[in-house]
Amino acid sequence: MSGERVGGGVDPRESVWDYPRPPRLELSLSRIRVEFAGETIAETAGAFRVLETSHPPTWYISPWDVRTELLVPTERRSVCEWKGAARYWTVRVGEREAVDAAWSYPEPTPDFAPIRDFLAFYPGLMDACYVDGQLVVAQPGDFYGGWITPDLCGPFKGAPGSAGW
Repeated sequence: MSGERVGGGVDPRESVWDYPRPPRLELSLSRIRVEFAGETIAETAGAFRVLETSHPPTWYISPWDVRTELLVPTERRSVCEWKGAARYWTVRVGEREAVDAAWSYPEPTPDFAPIRDFLAFYPGLMDACYVDGQLVVAQPGDFYGGWITPDLCGPFKGAPGSAGW
């Protein structure tokens, strides 16, 4: 609900309630960085973000901008009604690992074809994720992978009691 009055003024933040359903894919020039175990796992200024009502954006990064040698495929799979079947990856750096911390769509639906094989990361499983230098907060819950930045306002789906939204 962008434009909502907050503290006597208009809230300039982007509201996740203004995002569409079905979700929209949007190319972004924001600087994205993912860190784990003292390493930069991914860094780019050309990621896609998926915008869906009540969800903070999920960022998809080209495999060319990801240190894929630090990713190990897992057996986990899931299906999104909008994007298709996803596969998962464990991030491993030395002795540390984050199981099923990243996912990709090897054969996405036509509307999401631009993110074929692009990788998304659960920010709560990484040491830090950034959008334009701003530290990200993970979307509530352990199912969704949205990135909450200071320029967003919710409430955000994923917290207890939000399953029916």
